[in-house]
Amino acid sequence: MNYTLHQLHVFLKVVDLQSVSRAAEALYLTQPAVSIQIKKLQNQFELPLTEIVGKKIYITDFGNVIAEKCRSIVTTAEEIKMMAADYKGMITGKLKFSVVSTGKYVMPFFLKSFMDTYPGIDISIDVSNRNTVVNDLQKNQTDFALVSVIPKSIKLNKIELMENRLYFMGKNTEENKIEKVKDLEKVNLLFREEGSATRTVMESYLTTHKIQVKNTMELVSNEAIKQAIYADIGFSLMPIIGLRGALNTEEVKIYPLKGLPIVTQWNLVYLSEKKKTPAHQAYEDYLLKNKDKLVQENFEWSLAY
Repeated sequence: MNYTLHQLHVFLKVVDLQSVSRAAEALYLTQPAVSIQIKKLQNQFELPLTEIVGKKIYITDFGNVIAEKCRSIVTTAEEIKMMAADYKGMITGKLKFSVVSTGKYVMPFFLKSFMDTYPGIDISIDVSNRNTVVNDLQKNQTDFALVSVIPKSIKLNKIELMENRLYFMGKNTEENKIEKVKDLEKVNLLFREEGSATRTVMESYLTTHKIQVKNTMELVSNEAIKQAIYADIGFSLMPIIGLRGALNTEEVKIYPLKGLPIVTQWNLVYLSEKKKTPAHQAYEDYLLKNKDKLVQENFEWSLAY
């Protein structure tokens, strides 16, 4: 057989995400590039690894067996890489981060200087919805997860990073006059998808203030909601960290309603029983030492609102 580690990595990502398109996004590859790697790996076997039903990809029983062997091979390859580096006195390895969608505005700022300090550590970040992030934790498929609401069903250690401040946002026009909470009954409200922590907080706020929701739209990401706000489609409760540019250009406006901002906490979590690698320990030590400085340097602007 003549497979490569790259083919195994790509195949495992497709297995984990059950989607070629999502695997391509997570690996920063095009869909054709992922399909080519899967085809090359498939050519090594007489039995199919995957099958297409409708437009959805499914992993066959044989494919799942091969996937487990692939995980073992990839893990062994990483151990060999780390062992070689140990002889040179370097800390190497791989760290995987699973990040809820809004967290993409946060996580990079807590990685840049760490990557400069430890160039031998490979970093990967999967940006997904909250359910996928929790699933990654449960299956021990990630080293760290960035969440604002900590799942109670899993034993986790946490590192508190910074506040997550949420405000009601809308397009900045003279026609939009939201002066009190009750005015939200008159406008279209933009919601994140089911399972989103932001949606849960928004629903709780509306229920607490006895708002009769009438016109709604559901979108699957904060970026989609932001574009809907630019188009003046509606209003939404959103984390301020993803709107710095829009606020600076005055494209959107914060509506200072009663009970706002709602403040939650960004937490980096990992399994309490997780066996720490040198790379894992190095990042935890780095974060505990530098997080306050990083917050001040990169996010102090958000406290001005």
